[in-house]
Amino acid sequence: GFFSTLENVIADRVANKDTQKSYVASLFDKGINKIAQKVGEEAVETVIEAMDNNDELFLYESADLLFHYLLLLQAKGFKLNAVIDVLKSRH
Repeated sequence: GFFSTLENVIADRVANKDTQKSYVASLFDKGINKIAQKVGEEAVETVIEAMDNNDELFLYESADLLFHYLLLLQAKGFKLNAVIDVLKSRH
């Protein structure tokens, strides 16, 4: 599905390490602390937008949060399916 495709694109950008052209590569080049910080920033922005009445901005920030979370998962050596497996085990 789409998430697998997106994870593959992220992995490709990291592997090619073109930090001049790729936001993903440049973020990975800065290290896991910077990636984790971006997840935190996007989480705060998502919460702020959730309290307002602008659904478009809420969804935009939600997409940013999910994207950066996928980056963090890959930086830690995981894919989204690992999280899905945990959720399934809790069901």
